[in-house]
Amino acid sequence: MNILYILAAIVMLGIMVTIHEAGHFFAARLTGIPVKQFAIGFGPQILKWKSKKHETQFFLRVIPAGGYCMFYGEDDAKGDEAKTDPRAIGNYAVWRRVITVFMGPAMNFVLALVVAAALFGVAGEDTQGRYADYPLVMTVDASSPAAEAGIQPGDHLTSVNGQDALGVTEDGTALLLSRLIDSEAANGPIALGVRRGDEHLTVTVSPRYDASMNRYLIGVTLNPGYVPGYTAVSLPRAFQLGAEYCVAAGGAILKALKDLITTGAGLDQTSGPVGIVTMIAEETQRSAEASWLAAVMTYGELLVLISVNLGLFNLLPIPGLDGSRILFLLVEGVRRKPVPQKVEAYVHLTGYVLLFGLLIVMTYKDILRIFR
Repeated sequence: MNILYILAAIVMLGIMVTIHEAGHFFAARLTGIPVKQFAIGFGPQILKWKSKKHETQFFLRVIPAGGYCMFYGEDDAKGDEAKTDPRAIGNYAVWRRVITVFMGPAMNFVLALVVAAALFGVAGEDTQGRYADYPLVMTVDASSPAAEAGIQPGDHLTSVNGQDALGVTEDGTALLLSRLIDSEAANGPIALGVRRGDEHLTVTVSPRYDASMNRYLIGVTLNPGYVPGYTAVSLPRAFQLGAEYCVAAGGAILKALKDLITTGAGLDQTSGPVGIVTMIAEETQRSAEASWLAAVMTYGELLVLISVNLGLFNLLPIPGLDGSRILFLLVEGVRRKPVPQKVEAYVHLTGYVLLFGLLIVMTYKDILRIFR
């Protein structure tokens, strides 16, 4: 991978985290909660300055892949700071703190919407697209049914048991080839029509049932053969399409999370920061082989998807994340008194430890994938 694409991927993560922390920062400013420190990036500091009016310390740090917004009295286990310092966040009304915490994830959604709208504004709306060719085999998994049958990258899969496999199902929810394979495989091995250059072949494949996905698979990744046809859109329409795209992305992410929790599906595909950076760099570089515009569009699409993912993940009631903090604040609002500071601080600390441990495991897996 070109180092420029790796740097672009790191910068993307930095943008999303900075926007997230800026959400906390500006919400705190609007609700009157003092901010102790605000940093862009992490690691050794490059610049440092202090606001004379608000006494906030600002930092610009070396590694542009993160940042933080720190409040007075935050995670103060003993609660002493809240008693001695009127600036401590625990001294402010619950509604002010809820808004401040919530605006972090909210800004990730805003970022995703703005970028998605910009993409539709540049590319337009796909109103004239069509399936111009049969699904193209991009990769073939080693020791998969497709590999055993001799299917190769670059092949076009044209039929299943004599049934034409061009396009998608009538309801538009699935690739027709995949649906045919899944339905026909229940009766045993299937005959796949293959176009390899000017040659037309028929190969016998025995798909394997994947219980986690509840379908039969042959072990390939496909380009569906779809050719988009774009028309220009107005700014309001661009934002409407962007919002629809973000909602669809959010729905897909929540479904994947549900499947991960209930069945473990997709666990082997989860990634940490190293895996995410690698994926962004690879996909952007692959698109750049077509054109710089394709690379920009791919980069933007990935930013939208990951930003929505980041916003949703932070709203989960997992100790240490914004969702957990909001939950504690809601409990405080109902009880009309806070949960003991020591209890909340240790809950968040436990969450940080578990998340950090998970991060180490996922990073280890990501590194193994790179050198595999």
